[in-house]
Amino acid sequence: MSKEPKNQESGARKLGPGGGFGPMGMGMPVQKAKNFKGTLNRLISYLKPYKLQLLSVLITAIISTIFAIVSPKIMGKATTKLFEGLMMKLRGVPGAKIDFEYIGQIIILLIGLYILSAIFAYLQQYIMAGVAQKTVYNLRKEVEEKLNRLPLKYFDSRTHGEILSTTLQQSLTQLITSVVTIIGVIIMMLSISPLMTLIVIVTLPLSGVAIAKIAKKSQLYFKGQQKSLGELNGHVEEMYTGHKVVKVFGHEQKSIDKFEGINETLYQSAWKAQFVSGMIMPLMSFINNIGYVLVSVVGGILVTKKAIEIGDIQAFIQYARQFSQPIAQTASIANVIQSTIASAERVFEILDETEEVPEAVAEKVISTPRGEVTFEHVTFGYEENKILIEDMQIDVKSGQTVAIVGPTGAGKTTLINLLMRFYEINSGRILIDGIDTRDLKREHLRSLFGMVLQDTWLFNSTIFDNIAYGREGVTKEEVVASARAANADHFIRTLPDGYDTILNEEASNISQGQKQLLTIARAILANPAILILDEATSSVDTRTEVQIQKAMNHLMKGRTSFVIAHRLSTIRDADLILVMNNGSVIEKGNHVELLEKGGFYADLYNSQFTGSNSMKNVG
Repeated sequence: MSKEPKNQESGARKLGPGGGFGPMGMGMPVQKAKNFKGTLNRLISYLKPYKLQLLSVLITAIISTIFAIVSPKIMGKATTKLFEGLMMKLRGVPGAKIDFEYIGQIIILLIGLYILSAIFAYLQQYIMAGVAQKTVYNLRKEVEEKLNRLPLKYFDSRTHGEILSTTLQQSLTQLITSVVTIIGVIIMMLSISPLMTLIVIVTLPLSGVAIAKIAKKSQLYFKGQQKSLGELNGHVEEMYTGHKVVKVFGHEQKSIDKFEGINETLYQSAWKAQFVSGMIMPLMSFINNIGYVLVSVVGGILVTKKAIEIGDIQAFIQYARQFSQPIAQTASIANVIQSTIASAERVFEILDETEEVPEAVAEKVISTPRGEVTFEHVTFGYEENKILIEDMQIDVKSGQTVAIVGPTGAGKTTLINLLMRFYEINSGRILIDGIDTRDLKREHLRSLFGMVLQDTWLFNSTIFDNIAYGREGVTKEEVVASARAANADHFIRTLPDGYDTILNEEASNISQGQKQLLTIARAILANPAILILDEATSSVDTRTEVQIQKAMNHLMKGRTSFVIAHRLSTIRDADLILVMNNGSVIEKGNHVELLEKGGFYADLYNSQFTGSNSMKNVG
């Protein structure tokens, strides 16, 4: 298949749920959704089946928060009682004493309230965790099912469920708790003293303005940090993957100098970003402390005037602290919600992708495939207004070897993609054994083919599993027989664990030639009617090339084979050679016939042996 360009990230780390603005989640760039309202409504529709659970979350959050809110006022009563008893003793009032029994009862009540608050908070988190995970589970399931219905050209299958699951749970529960806390605390503060409440509320805009200015400044530095980090990661990856080339050409010092330059820029940006954003907490503390001082002074005056009790000041200061915390949380939650919606939007983009053309209602089956292939007036373009293949006509008989040659971009790989129905043709028909490929189920159609490509694909498992991947329910004897037919049995038995040898992730513990022999063994085991071969001998030594060629000849025997040819010397015995250029078959025939014509093929062939033209012109 032709490779489409992948989405390249800058290399910068993606912001997760807490990613926002420095240490408090206030300053770093936040992922923003293109259509916030539409995506939010769609995400809410996934939560509708859990209405009862969400109502339970709301109720438990309110109860938990109320218990936490009333506690300071009750504690203030204990302080007042303690203070009154102490003052009476100091004044020498006869029989004066501190009422420890009353204070003890209050302490027991407080402990009970805190335990109940913790229990309801636990229930709230437990229920919300279940809702969040079930919602994301359903989304993941939908995405997985959707990906199976997408055409193969769609390559970006990365979902963001891990971000969603965390942020759904975090943002919803924190938002409910914060809102209830703010409302409850304002009510409790007003019940103590409207004047002191006004002082606390007046300090809020002051801290808001200060934080906004610092956040704006730090955001510029965070952007610079992310940019430099992306450049640094990209440079390190480039130098790591190409370290041999760097060493061969002696560019080590140049690479180090570039690294040090980017690293210095990153250091400066990161230092400034962290320093400026780090000022937010001390500044907030300073402004809050001014508020506490004013509250204490005004509260003291009100106590002397017997407008409030001494314990009310203590309770009020606690409420003031409780009041500032959810406001800071709400600023952070806003960023978390932005990230949540942005993540959900990317998931919905996948769900809204155009799917494959639906399967035929009454699918046909080729029970005993012969391998006859016909292209009838086929027209195709990756985009409707850019036609790549026009009115293509090919007729391939059973057992024939068809070589496809031509310069890069001529349409060789596209032809194979159309044959396997990775892309839908614009017009015309592709027939296998006289049946239109659109009348066959895609799974059945692709089971007729075996592929051996230049880029080998082996997975992290045993050699046995890699060969057996070609067919289900195979025996050890069948795998060994396929390996022998592919000239791979000998080298497999020389490995420490033989067929049980585990290939690492890159399969770098065997050579390139050995990888190719395993893919050929896998194709032999699959026993397909039609073969697609992309010459696999370009990066191996001569001895291995001979082994691979023998294995491929064995594999091709009695099967219809399509060979994408890079070296024309290897396809001289092909029954039919299709010469492609600009998406069209411009010449066809066997090797001798095409040489005698003295046309495009003859020029390509001669260029590889006379050196008159660069070999890179051939696909």
